[in-house]
Amino acid sequence: MNKQGKQFVDFVREQGVIGLAVGLAVGVAAGAAVKSIVDGLISPIIGFILGGADLSNLVWRTGLVRGGEELVLGWGAVLNSIIVLLATAAVIFYLVRGLRLDKLDKVDRVDKISKK
Repeated sequence: MNKQGKQFVDFVREQGVIGLAVGLAVGVAAGAAVKSIVDGLISPIIGFILGGADLSNLVWRTGLVRGGEELVLGWGAVLNSIIVLLATAAVIFYLVRGLRLDKLDKVDRVDKISKK
């Protein structure tokens, strides 16, 4: 292997690129799953409570007209995106804490001292 190839392999190992790629792939899948839950369960419930069948269809007609077009704000889509973001963050938080994955990278002080 040439020098640049070795440097590249060393970079991948030292920077944890493989772990980052795996984390990204899992994160994308988790995000898609949470979005499905929000779109299929939470949004219809909120839409029902607010009187709309679909949360993303909730709009505010401002009454402001310019050039023959009315300014219509789609606040339901924004609210849906915020719900998806908060639900995704909550699921990730509880999975990481529940599975104690936040402890994997931390080195015990006792282990660190005993290795010296």
